[in-house]
Amino acid sequence: MRNALHLLSIISLIALIALCLAWEAWLAPLRPGGSLLVFKAVFLLLPLFGILRGKSYTYQWSSLFILGYFTEGVVRAWSENGLSATLAMIEVVISLVFFFCVIFYVRLGRARPVASS
Repeated sequence: MRNALHLLSIISLIALIALCLAWEAWLAPLRPGGSLLVFKAVFLLLPLFGILRGKSYTYQWSSLFILGYFTEGVVRAWSENGLSATLAMIEVVISLVFFFCVIFYVRLGRARPVASS
């Protein structure tokens, strides 16, 4: 189960990076030709290498870090329309998948059987 959560957290983080890049550069940027919001994908590279290696500490802090992307997705889904609103909803879903995967990954890592004496 823990391996599946690890794999799903990697996939969702990479998918969120790809979504942020495509959204702000080509699909529905705030300004024609792209916007500087494309750099929000760069911040997702911070936890990527720790997540790839399965570092518990990275899983812990990235669970809080990803909530910023969740919040942005909710706000933009509510305030925008068309393709941008759809992409924002996809960002919300991917952020939630990542959030729950990292939470349960850490939780399963801490759950150790108690030795009886």
